[in-house]
Amino acid sequence: MNSELRGGFRVGVDIGGTFTDVSIVDGVGHVHAIKSPSMPADPAKGVVAALERAALELGLTLPLLLSRTDLFVHGSTIATNTLLERTGAVVGLLGTEGFRDTIEIRRGWRDNPWDHRAPWPDPIVPRHRRLSVVERIDAEGNAVIPLDPASVRRALDRMLSFGVESVAICLLHSYRNSDHEQRCRDIIAAHAPELWVTLSSELAPVVGEYERASTSVINAYVAPRVVPYLNGLERELRAMGLRALLVVQSNGGVVSVAQIARHPVSMLLSGPAAAAGALTHFQTEAGTDHLISLEVGGTSCDVMMVNAGEIGMTDLLDIERLRVAVPSVEITTVSAGGGSIASVDEGGLLCVGPRGAGSNPGPACYERGGMQPTVTDAQLLLGRLRPGAQGGGAIILNRWLAEEAIRTQIAEPLGLQPFEAAVGIIRLAEQTMLHAVENVSIEKGLDPHRFTLVAGGGAGALHASSIARLARCQNVFVPRLAGVLCAFGMCNTDLRCDLQRSIPIALEQQHRGILDGLTASLVGQATALLETEGFPPERRRFLTQWHLRYFGQQSSIPITVRDDEPIAAIIERFEAEHRRMFGHTQPDGRHQVVSVKVSGFGLLSRLHAQASNYTSSRGIDPCERREIWVDAEHDWKEVPVFKGSALAPHRLVDGPAIVEESTTTILVGAGDRLRVTSGGNYIIELQ
Repeated sequence: MNSELRGGFRVGVDIGGTFTDVSIVDGVGHVHAIKSPSMPADPAKGVVAALERAALELGLTLPLLLSRTDLFVHGSTIATNTLLERTGAVVGLLGTEGFRDTIEIRRGWRDNPWDHRAPWPDPIVPRHRRLSVVERIDAEGNAVIPLDPASVRRALDRMLSFGVESVAICLLHSYRNSDHEQRCRDIIAAHAPELWVTLSSELAPVVGEYERASTSVINAYVAPRVVPYLNGLERELRAMGLRALLVVQSNGGVVSVAQIARHPVSMLLSGPAAAAGALTHFQTEAGTDHLISLEVGGTSCDVMMVNAGEIGMTDLLDIERLRVAVPSVEITTVSAGGGSIASVDEGGLLCVGPRGAGSNPGPACYERGGMQPTVTDAQLLLGRLRPGAQGGGAIILNRWLAEEAIRTQIAEPLGLQPFEAAVGIIRLAEQTMLHAVENVSIEKGLDPHRFTLVAGGGAGALHASSIARLARCQNVFVPRLAGVLCAFGMCNTDLRCDLQRSIPIALEQQHRGILDGLTASLVGQATALLETEGFPPERRRFLTQWHLRYFGQQSSIPITVRDDEPIAAIIERFEAEHRRMFGHTQPDGRHQVVSVKVSGFGLLSRLHAQASNYTSSRGIDPCERREIWVDAEHDWKEVPVFKGSALAPHRLVDGPAIVEESTTTILVGAGDRLRVTSGGNYIIELQ
């Protein structure tokens, strides 16, 4: 066993499209990073294989590693993949009579108003499995038409004849009165207890029938695939000595498997959302609480923002044009990862993505039979990546295969030299990444010049300086373990639960008692959940937000509300935020509360972590010099290549240069300067 390992471990495991990342923080704050190829056909097997590899590198057995683990957090794309690949359960939808087609009618909005011909995706539940029951509750929560149990049983019989495995129940105005939905569940439990059942009133008790129905259907769709996976993985790891398994939610917080089993739809951004924990950790070292993360993995690029220390959040996700009403970290994802495939379309234009090569066969250079050129192949051809074994031998980068794929499929059809085609691939991918950065900043009314760009993922540090320069960011921060950014973030993430209730009511002093009463009720529910998870009062924190709008508006703005804060002060902050977002206010407008939301946090101790893979305080002589394509101005140039393990804190490296780390490769642009921070990470000061 490694004698330097002390204390209990924190372990984060993130399953990506190409690699499964493991981050282990020991009792003295040293971080150990391990990457292992993902196994999409059997994700649990891939997790165990990655943990076995991690234990071996630490000189431990897997049972010993797990038995000494105090915190084990898992992020997985299984819910997302189930939805995107349409491999979920056979779902039936039970709705109010006359409203069976809500999920197909949808909303009238489109992200691009000029793209009015693009077809909508097929509904998760086809019309023959969308059935109605006789009942009606009005907008005030009053039962206008009593529930007819016979209509429920008839609908259930038809669903069973269609082979339904899971049922979503979304009745009109159930967010105000859930009695009819609960009675439907009781009837189903009595006649078909084997069915999975999702109630919209429990999952998403908010105004908006389409959003509630869509969220409930997606939860019902993924639950029979996600929950058995998590239960099975937890049993297997417990048998080897693990005490508890926690799961990352879309809101960036963690929760137990028992809790996530009630609403697995909350896992749709599990994995990418964990980067929030890493950004929180790195704020001090980066010297700012204004950060934009650029996490470039094998299949995609995920971008999120921290503005004045607050992670950008949303209560409405859009996954492949399907609406999901769950609290989530606001992430913009684009198809611009290292494995994004480059091609020439029928019109003779270069395209990058959205298709990806995955981990098997992967990019052409992986020597696994892949024939299509990718962004990784382009970086290798331009000399920015080192040919040969990478990731401890997990992959092999073959420059000849990369050049052959780019030459035959991109360069020759476009009449270019292979390196020119590679440059085009990089530029196009970076333009897509730039749009994602602008989406979370400029389009939200925020100037990127105030922000530092944080490079994450295995490929992020190759693109970060170029993106930051284009976006006019201040500088670039590169964690030494950027390639496992999300897995590390899992080790620094609090438990979180979000509770929300719709209550359309005028924001007036006479209604303060109603609003405070609802807030207190939600705080009580959050307290009970935190007690169940074992958090004492001193390790609990609560955040209250009222979602406000002017009467007549459709969308609302969340405003954080402090205890006993005057109504006038709340209105003043709402109008300031409205002016910032939209450029105007309504001087004579009346204000309305749409819903009340309480977030409860179970606080973990903060990490004082540093990467454990730098040991040298020697000079900064490069390990080699290599010819790379720097940029359009400097063209090809021989540059120094440094091993990250040889760069101790406070060292400086002038660009152009390459720094090779264990989980990423850093490109320092011409005129830029890289500085090693006191914590062993990197800041790139742009020219």
